[in-house]
Amino acid sequence: MFYLQQIGAYFLMIKEIFNRMTKSSVLRKLIIKEIDDLVINSLGIVAFISFFIGAVVAIQTALNLTSPIIPRELIGFASRQSVILEFAPTFISVIMAGKVGSFITSSIGTMRVTEQIDALEVMGINALNYLVFPKIIAMLLYPFLIAIAMFLGILGGYIAGVYGGFVSSEEFMTGLREDFIPFHLIYSFLKTFIFAFLLATIPSFHGFYMKGGALEVGKASTTSFVWTTVAIIIVNYLITQILLS
Repeated sequence: MFYLQQIGAYFLMIKEIFNRMTKSSVLRKLIIKEIDDLVINSLGIVAFISFFIGAVVAIQTALNLTSPIIPRELIGFASRQSVILEFAPTFISVIMAGKVGSFITSSIGTMRVTEQIDALEVMGINALNYLVFPKIIAMLLYPFLIAIAMFLGILGGYIAGVYGGFVSSEEFMTGLREDFIPFHLIYSFLKTFIFAFLLATIPSFHGFYMKGGALEVGKASTTSFVWTTVAIIIVNYLITQILLS
């Protein structure tokens, strides 16, 4: 029953976000700030993780090709499929649930503890729109991060496979192009947009409605990470079942 109440409160929050919009001139500045905080500042960790994930996928695929009748092109094929379908959109989103989600929850939670949110509401400002709406708009650029993650993941696989001596450059590129299905990109970016919405709203929910003092801010950040990750995994399963089955 408690979880159903939480889900109901979450959807009520989503509805309230789009009521009583803040002035566009104010929102513009807030959105630019959120893009810098949530997207630009995440480029480094996304690039680092993506490159080495792609490298590990290529190496593990190569080490499991024990039969001489299996073509080495499979290394490039497996790297592309693994990175585009799952590792870039889903694994990176779980990492971002920790980085971006904790940042959102702690920042909004701190405003709740210091009564800044109460001050906004006293001034007649829709605090949810003021705080959460710019984050949702900023996270519309999240697929840009995932596109970089895809490129660097495949590049990492290429470098690890070719320069590690597991596959030639021609074989890797042949496998990379083999049986490419453009719909897989549509599928990946579609679920990336949904993940972006979850990354912006679930941590905001836990920060906005938290109760207590400074100690509870840390607890709320942990809780938001857990529930954002759970939501991403469940949504990932549902979208995969609907679009790829």
